Amino acid sequence: MKLVCDVDDFSKVFIPQWKKQLLEDGTQKRQRAGRMTTSEIMTIVISFHMSH
Repeated sequence: MKLVCDVDDFSKVFIPQWKKQLLEDGTQKRQRAGRMTTSEIMTIVISFHMSH
């Protein structure tokens, strides 16, 4: 559970800063949110890598 909280806290700080740094290429992007949050996906990936 600690990993989930740590990743969520990290993503709340990191994602807005990361989005500010992205360069636009002029194409229109999807505005609809996915079903899983970025922190949920990051937690799954980190857990997978820690298990191997």
